[in-house]
Amino acid sequence: MNKYELAVVVSAKIEDEERTAVVDRCKALIERFGGTITNVDDWGKKRLAYEIQKMREGFYYFIQFDAEPTAPAEIESRVRIMDNVLRYLVVRTDEK
Repeated sequence: MNKYELAVVVSAKIEDEERTAVVDRCKALIERFGGTITNVDDWGKKRLAYEIQKMREGFYYFIQFDAEPTAPAEIESRVRIMDNVLRYLVVRTDEK
């Protein structure tokens, strides 16, 4: 098992319940592909470095998890098509 982090930028134009649902779906995807969530870091609403889909702000979430090496590709392929996700990235955090 390797340590990974999923960074997700969620649209600021949606309601709190919808935003929570998007993050919950990301967590469910991680668990579906055999991952174990260790930490969820909510950075809140931040200004984007550049405009994305005519938006200047987004909500940032960082989800740390342990998973097999095949899981990140599967997770990214599912997050890519999720509504209200502006940007995402899975990185491995335990490399030396």
